[in-house]
Amino acid sequence: MQAVVVSELTGPAGMVVREIPEPDCDGKVLVDVKAAGVCFPDLLISYGKYQLRPEPPFVPGAEIAGVVISAPEGSGLEPGDRVLAMSDLGGYAERVAIPASRVMRIPEQLDFEQAASLIINYQTMEFALARRAGLVAGETVVVLGAAGGVGTAAIQLAKAHGARVIAVVRRSGAADFLRELGADEVVALDENWSARIGELTGNVGAQIVVDPVGGDAFDDAVRVLAPEGRLVVIGFAGGAIPSVKVNRVLFRNISIVGAAWGEFLRSNPEAMTQTHEALTELVAEGLRPLVKARYPLADAARALTDLESGLVLGKAVLVRD
Repeated sequence: MQAVVVSELTGPAGMVVREIPEPDCDGKVLVDVKAAGVCFPDLLISYGKYQLRPEPPFVPGAEIAGVVISAPEGSGLEPGDRVLAMSDLGGYAERVAIPASRVMRIPEQLDFEQAASLIINYQTMEFALARRAGLVAGETVVVLGAAGGVGTAAIQLAKAHGARVIAVVRRSGAADFLRELGADEVVALDENWSARIGELTGNVGAQIVVDPVGGDAFDDAVRVLAPEGRLVVIGFAGGAIPSVKVNRVLFRNISIVGAAWGEFLRSNPEAMTQTHEALTELVAEGLRPLVKARYPLADAARALTDLESGLVLGKAVLVRD
């Protein structure tokens, strides 16, 4: 079968498309892949900079949507079922074998491309907002890095939970797209962004700030929190890992919480099904992942290069004919 293989840890440049053996599906669900999500962990793993560091050659790809070819007895799945799955590796291929515990049915309202998008980013942000931050309808949520995959999921889910959303974005020309997603306000990430948040909140501040960026924006993210506000740390796409003076946390009565979805699943695997059920309910109420870029499977390297270069607004997926 055809697959995208990381032959050396040099990023997208180290990827080749070639024939590989069929996956070993003993005790696993074999899925005919129709669409695969393009996500930041896929990019990091191609450089050997992710927590999971397989040695080349390997097939990347953590977000999969497709059709069941075969499934182990007792899995509750049958050939022909439409499913989505989260895997550590293997999604950038025509077929992939995945443990049944990581395979879930696609909500009937979604196509394969949307389903491939409803995995890492949306699961992460549902976990972050609902469980870690305890979002309450009517609160104000500020989303940093709003034009990326995590940011767009954060906007849609915060709105779905009844929040007012302020999107903060560095890229020019993204405002209309962010409003299409549901952002109530869009603020440029410049030296005055925190003052603008103050103006938009009547100098009260935001109850929640979602930060997948880190770096220089972190200090201002702390400052724009309202009393009892929660800063949710998702990652460090900006590169630098920031630090905070704990006295600021104490005297301002704020919380800084982490939302590392993959790590949480290692000790709480049942949370995946619970979170997928919550997302399925939101889909039934109208939530739709917005896919903005589609690439053939063979163009996976270009898709990841575009992601790395900031050319992808929202979510990109690989698709098969």
